[in-house]
Amino acid sequence: MDANEVAQYLKDNTDFFERHAELFSTMKVPHPHEGKAVSLAERQVLALRERVRGMELRVSELVRAASENEHISDRLLLWSRGLLKERDPQALPAAVAGGLGEIFSVPDVALRIWAETAPGDAEAPWRGEVSADARTFANGLMSPYCGPNSGFEAAAWLDREVRSLALIPLRVGIAPEAFGLLVLASPDAERFTPSMGTTFLTRIGELASASLSRLLTEAPRA
Repeated sequence: MDANEVAQYLKDNTDFFERHAELFSTMKVPHPHEGKAVSLAERQVLALRERVRGMELRVSELVRAASENEHISDRLLLWSRGLLKERDPQALPAAVAGGLGEIFSVPDVALRIWAETAPGDAEAPWRGEVSADARTFANGLMSPYCGPNSGFEAAAWLDREVRSLALIPLRVGIAPEAFGLLVLASPDAERFTPSMGTTFLTRIGELASASLSRLLTEAPRA
């Protein structure tokens, strides 16, 4: 009999080791790590221990992820509360950018709004020039971009080197066109990576859009 036939026989005769209990206790198989022979029963115990260890590591990862998500949720709530408490619409851009930088420890935050706002906003920093290409790019973002700075125009809105960033379009509801762009940036290439989830960035965009839409004289059609 070859190995496959032996394996199939044991599968077909599940009571084999019950009928030959003495064989089960005396069989020796290689130790998975130490290179010595151990009993089949001991080998099974070792395999179970390794499986339990793997499950414990997985549970630890899940607990850590849950703790991190809870921490982010708490900070998101704190930032949202600050936006809701702001009564002056003209102070909202600073509240949005400043709150993100402080509460979420983001090194650099930039904001641009190109939809029509009050005439008195013309000199505001968030009304800076934005090219047609950058607006088209923002319109095409159905979810935040998160990754390396590949020469984005938005990176030039900041005063220092940007190696990674998150680009969050601002739009009213499901409006096809964005009315602005929110930029979270860092000189650290690993701060924002393509492997990062964008769920919280999407929530930040929705909350920022809802708050900043108060500045628009004519909100985009949702």
